[in-house]
Amino acid sequence: MLFPVAILAGGLATRLRPLTEQTPKALIDINGEPFIAHQLRLLSSHGAGRVICCVGYLGEIIETFIGDGSRFGLSVCYSSDWPALEGTGGAIRRALPLLGDCFFVLYGDSYLPCDYAAVQRAVEGSGTRGLMTVHKNEGKWDSSNVELKAGKIVRYDKRQRTPSMQYIDYGLGLFSRDAFDGCGESPLDLAAVYQKLLIHGELAAYEVPDRFYEIGSPAGIDDLRAYLARKAQG
Repeated sequence: MLFPVAILAGGLATRLRPLTEQTPKALIDINGEPFIAHQLRLLSSHGAGRVICCVGYLGEIIETFIGDGSRFGLSVCYSSDWPALEGTGGAIRRALPLLGDCFFVLYGDSYLPCDYAAVQRAVEGSGTRGLMTVHKNEGKWDSSNVELKAGKIVRYDKRQRTPSMQYIDYGLGLFSRDAFDGCGESPLDLAAVYQKLLIHGELAAYEVPDRFYEIGSPAGIDDLRAYLARKAQG
């Protein structure tokens, strides 16, 4: 069984307005179903059992759609930071009482077809308090933001990128509960938690060979729709 999975689904999704003015990004239609239905089925197929949705703006609509998660083969509960907007890291910190000692974190607009059990095994054998999945992006799907050497992250920065950054944060993290200790006040960005772990030598890496999919942009939505259509055809 996988560790609990936290899904960050509380953003305002301003880049997709007006599509998301009355509909949460997690419920955008993807091939006839809300996006999060695809995401939850993917998690269930990889052995997830417990999911915590970190909701915010229009979170009650997400909760109404998912319910207790049983129809996806999951147990789902909710943590809300609305209207405080505590940031991605702050939302996870608020949800810590529901998450246990170790847990996955992924974004509510990401569809990540990777080996979740292998990622979990990697952090269990690392002795670190966190793990970032990375993909050799080379600027293709989005701006690369990770420098990886000999399997170790030596630099991670979403704002000050360098030519040596050939990898990108894939969007799936693993954390121990105490990784969030001493991270400062809200709003807290999850990137700051990664940075703190990296500085203290507490951040492992796991390279994912296949690309990620996301619904944060119209182009990303089109890519995911095409991928899932191909997948359905076998």
